Amino acid sequence: MSAIHRGDLTPEFYALNRTIHCVRTITVRPALPHDAAAVAGIYAPYVEQTTISFEDTAPGVDDIAARIDKSRSRWQWLVAELDDAIVGYAYGSEHRTRAAYRWSVEVSAYVHRDHHRKGIGRTLYDALFVDLADKGFCNAFAGITLPNEPSVRLHSAMGFEPIGTFRSVGWKFGRWHDVAWFQRPLREGPPTIVPS
Repeated sequence: MSAIHRGDLTPEFYALNRTIHCVRTITVRPALPHDAAAVAGIYAPYVEQTTISFEDTAPGVDDIAARIDKSRSRWQWLVAELDDAIVGYAYGSEHRTRAAYRWSVEVSAYVHRDHHRKGIGRTLYDALFVDLADKGFCNAFAGITLPNEPSVRLHSAMGFEPIGTFRSVGWKFGRWHDVAWFQRPLREGPPTIVPS
């Protein structure tokens, strides 16, 4: 069998390769209880090996299922699928407990380490922000442990602006870590409540 050389390949071959490459579609949908195992698998390395998460112990499947349920009750939790496998997730959660904060939301996104730089984080955030805005949330906030240039780039590309840094706010792996905070508008104002 003779070797195939680049010059031997036809334009049709390149067109076919582009088509095959494009068939791999990212699907975003609301998380379900049975997604908890896949989500826990994505999250565990971030907890155990990095300062991206400030948790010390990776949560189990039941704990993740409860978090999904809580997030979906008021905010949203989405998963991204590629070739029928969950490869990332994003969610909204409470920013602060006082009533005046009720139209602000904290957001996070995590992507499986084998699937970075494929547009999964952006796709998740695009869908999440539409959903949160529809629910009436006006401003999204994200905290990023420094340094984390990929996350800073993602959030900047999604319209977030830096608003400040908490210095030496988290202690993990035997040292202090700073957290930069970013903000992005979702809508102009909260939903209008029509008097009855």
